[in-house]
Amino acid sequence: MVALSDYLIISAALFSLGVIGLFLNRKNVITILMCIELMLLAVNLNLVAFSHFLNDLAGQIFVFFVLTVAASEVAVGLAILVAFYRTRRSIEVEDINTLQG
Repeated sequence: MVALSDYLIISAALFSLGVIGLFLNRKNVITILMCIELMLLAVNLNLVAFSHFLNDLAGQIFVFFVLTVAASEVAVGLAILVAFYRTRRSIEVEDINTLQG
């Protein structure tokens, strides 16, 4: 049987990897979005683990809604990136910071 601490260690490692990825790579928007998604998945793993060990389905239901919102966030973010790439031919963060209006 896998202990709760094992799930928490894996979740902390995933979250740390996402944070490190955010701080090390600030040039490409797609990798920033992937790091944010990795951090969200680490939090979801915590919710599912605690839900399982407490025998309560509320955490798992909450994860379902978080994943739904995260998927819609990625869809909107990628649509914005595609529109930006078509006009500027770049998806670097420095180019996005120069937008005005």
